[in-house]
Amino acid sequence: MLRHPDSSATRWPQQSLLALGMLWTLPNSLPGLLLGVAGVPFGARMRWQPRERALVVRRWPWGRGGALTLGNVIVHTGERLDVPCLTYAHRAGCGIEPPVSLADHERAHVYQYMLLGPLFLPLYLLCGGISARNPFERAADRYARSGRGWWP
Repeated sequence: MLRHPDSSATRWPQQSLLALGMLWTLPNSLPGLLLGVAGVPFGARMRWQPRERALVVRRWPWGRGGALTLGNVIVHTGERLDVPCLTYAHRAGCGIEPPVSLADHERAHVYQYMLLGPLFLPLYLLCGGISARNPFERAADRYARSGRGWWP
């Protein structure tokens, strides 16, 4: 019997790596999950989004706007995650760049978390935190622009 090339037999290595990445970054995902649960009584909604490989918490009731990724959890204040947003370089005045998809930008951070696990946050902070100088942010913007290059 011939199997389709996209059968479960050919997907199991990828699925296994994704599961390992999710397990590796679980210490980062737990605080995101707690934030999501804390927001539910105030109108936040949570849903697993396979494309993002994350539990997406939408309508987060606190904050200035935007999104925060913690492991496999993306917390954002909007109704939808797939909205245009300005790149960090654009906001910092380093050049004029077209808006990118917030969902794609945050998905890049999910991949970064799954590779680095508990090391991600210390490395992210050492690289400059939330700024245009941070190579993790520049890589997330590049990925959102082109669909490639989520690694700094």
